[in-house]
Amino acid sequence: MTTAAAPRGAVRHPEKAHKPDNPIARKPSWIRVRAPVSREYHETRRILRENNLHTVCEEAACPNVGECWAKRHATMMIMGEVCTRACAFCNVATGKPAPLDPFEPTNVAAAVARLGLAHVVITSVDRDDLPDGGAAHFAAVIRAVREATPATTIEVLTPDFLRKPGAAEVVVAARPDVFNHNLETVPRLYASVRPGARYYASLRLLDRVKEIEPDLFTKSGIMVGLGEEEAEVLQVMDDLRTAGVDFLTIGQYLQPTPKHHPVARFVTPDEFKHYEALAYAKGFLMVSASPLTRSSYHAGDDFARLRAARRAASGRSAH
Repeated sequence: MTTAAAPRGAVRHPEKAHKPDNPIARKPSWIRVRAPVSREYHETRRILRENNLHTVCEEAACPNVGECWAKRHATMMIMGEVCTRACAFCNVATGKPAPLDPFEPTNVAAAVARLGLAHVVITSVDRDDLPDGGAAHFAAVIRAVREATPATTIEVLTPDFLRKPGAAEVVVAARPDVFNHNLETVPRLYASVRPGARYYASLRLLDRVKEIEPDLFTKSGIMVGLGEEEAEVLQVMDDLRTAGVDFLTIGQYLQPTPKHHPVARFVTPDEFKHYEALAYAKGFLMVSASPLTRSSYHAGDDFARLRAARRAASGRSAH
């Protein structure tokens, strides 16, 4: 069973209806993108629809959807299109989710095969209603993709599994190639930006993954332009390195609607280059920092570079 679409005219974010409007700032030239029109984009969309799948590309209104889908790259969003959280930055609908679709693992695997994906990113809504937060469903999807397309590398972008003991172990046991969980912002802004989450619980999840499987690549990301200070961003970098995280993404926050958290400022491309240089200096194997960077943007190419960086680092340490 799939989650029903909201009725025509329904409010996508009823939990935010009482909030004051925040005017949406005009985007600077460096983050404007073209509307998706390519034949490949529409073919990707058709394959996803035929397999009853949701994508974070659409649900989170990603600005890169046209570019990625034209290359037949789509980030699968499992466990429905309705989230149990109400983060101030996110465009995914909030409410009571439908039961899990038992056919979803098979459908995801079929779509990955039809799209010919060498690398797939699998993410989800938060499912606080489930005893394990959806960890077993993640594992089932990983196993189905492995069976259908053994050569495809798999990256998971999971929820925080807050107060779901053992969830990380279940996902890691299914052996994804990359385990990603985003911190999203600096600790000071959690109460206003990510109120249902806990910064140190998210950090501990990433640390725990490395404890379970030290060779598994781990990844995390934050948005900037929410009101953070540079010193706070650098502290997040240090926290992630302490947790052994290999790959850091940093992108510009874009406000989905007037009811969402306002953009405090647009961070310039030069500032992103500055953050990238600092992150590499702190020891990350891989850094992607740009206005349009998102967790799964160019994920396949980045994974190849990540593996190469580890091999290079291992070679240096052997001498």
